[in-house]
Amino acid sequence: MRVKINGDSRYNAITEGVIWKQILIFFFPILLGTFFQQLYNTADAVIVGRFLGKEALAAVGGGTSVAINLLIGFFVGLSSGATVVISQYYGAKYESGTRKAIHTSIALSTICGVLITIIGVLFTRPILVMMGTPDDVLPLATSYMRIFFMGSIANTIYNMGSGIFRAFGDSKKPLWFLIISCGVNIVLDLLFVGFFKMNVDGAAIATIISQIISAILVIFFLMRRKDHLRLSWKEVRIDLKILSSILKIGLPAGIQSALYTVSNIIIQVNINGYGTNAAAAWAAFGKLDTIFWMAINALGVAITTIVGQNFGAELYKRVRTTIRLSLLMGTALTLMISTLFYVAGKWGIMLFTSDQEVINLGVEILRFLAPVWITYMPIEILSGALRGCGKTFIPTIITVVGICVLRMIWLFALPYFSAEFMMVFACYPISWIIAALALAAYYFLGHAVPKEKLN
Repeated sequence: MRVKINGDSRYNAITEGVIWKQILIFFFPILLGTFFQQLYNTADAVIVGRFLGKEALAAVGGGTSVAINLLIGFFVGLSSGATVVISQYYGAKYESGTRKAIHTSIALSTICGVLITIIGVLFTRPILVMMGTPDDVLPLATSYMRIFFMGSIANTIYNMGSGIFRAFGDSKKPLWFLIISCGVNIVLDLLFVGFFKMNVDGAAIATIISQIISAILVIFFLMRRKDHLRLSWKEVRIDLKILSSILKIGLPAGIQSALYTVSNIIIQVNINGYGTNAAAAWAAFGKLDTIFWMAINALGVAITTIVGQNFGAELYKRVRTTIRLSLLMGTALTLMISTLFYVAGKWGIMLFTSDQEVINLGVEILRFLAPVWITYMPIEILSGALRGCGKTFIPTIITVVGICVLRMIWLFALPYFSAEFMMVFACYPISWIIAALALAAYYFLGHAVPKEKLN
């Protein structure tokens, strides 16, 4: 089907194409893009761990990553509201609303970038101290994080810009932007850390420069568009009505992300209590764990946009079919990654450290958690789908109670019944199972997708 918009004949594959093909076409560029985005910190960890030792590795991974995600993750959740609003407007062929939403989103990302920079620089050390960061790691972690947060504006603009591209069905350009910037990051890591011996500061500076490049590319290509989606700096301002729509969807997602991170900070505090080897092992495991998260998250992001456009176009049967196929794909993907890591994860841990005790501990963590990743998969798929439908409040409540609160209760109670290190991680599968069941009940029994107007 072709739709005339201002005399222009257009075909929207997301609302009209073969569903499973659209999921895959949209998923793979997002997956690769997420992979290259994660390479920012992974490159830092590999190079820093090899050149500077386990204290520096713990400084750029583990607790540092968790603390950074507290602020950046909140914004990424918030920006998902913009992606949903733009995708629904685009699917409904509402041109003026789409244009206003794009410019409001860029204005919002700039404001949030400034706020994250200020908060991050001022509160880096208190956050790390609160997390119980080991004394031999604290100075390095503080320096790394403060420099990292100086690049927050570029980070927020890139993430928002990528969401805008994805909202109208273009997941390829953000991928190319990240490939370029990631390559720059790795080269600069080797130059600053390996050649100029700039310690962890060099890794942070390399990350900032690469993020600035990705932000410039996003803005440049948005400004080069010839249609109603073109970015014009003269129009970058907050539209209060559209901001309200963005916050209605994005704020619960941002709060959910922040509370996820708070629960992970509490986990990190518990891990830090077992010493530097435990912190380094968790940091190394976290880089491999990220491969699973970025894969399943990419599927969730793809579903948000595909569901959003079809929901905006009132194609509710396509919405249900998309969700069903995504759950099947997510199951296959999770089983494949879990099996691979359980069998060969040791070599992955060895990329980040040569310390045998750290390697052994990292492998033990990996083999405990990899088999239960399957219990998390439905959470990401259903949350992404419900977000695309504009349903965020109830999923946020489910996630906050079923995951965040339950983890906190588990960790606060843990010292009273066990001192075993691996028991720290038991809170993951328990909380995932409860949250997944609650989300499934809400989706299947709560009529989140209307039954009328089936197409």
